[in-house]
Amino acid sequence: MYDVLGREVATIVDETLPPGTYTRTWNASNTSSGIYFYRLTAGSFTETKKLVLIR
Repeated sequence: MYDVLGREVATIVDETLPPGTYTRTWNASNTSSGIYFYRLTAGSFTETKKLVLIR
């Protein structure tokens, strides 16, 4: 997870997983409201998405 300034605020998963469906929970209790970005990588595919945290 990255804030709008590009600073890393959390790492949810940092490992290689076999193909399948996975669920992870981000404990954002110590994170302020705002816009955050997360990046998904699978092989050579990388996608960045926006997440809005509202308290």
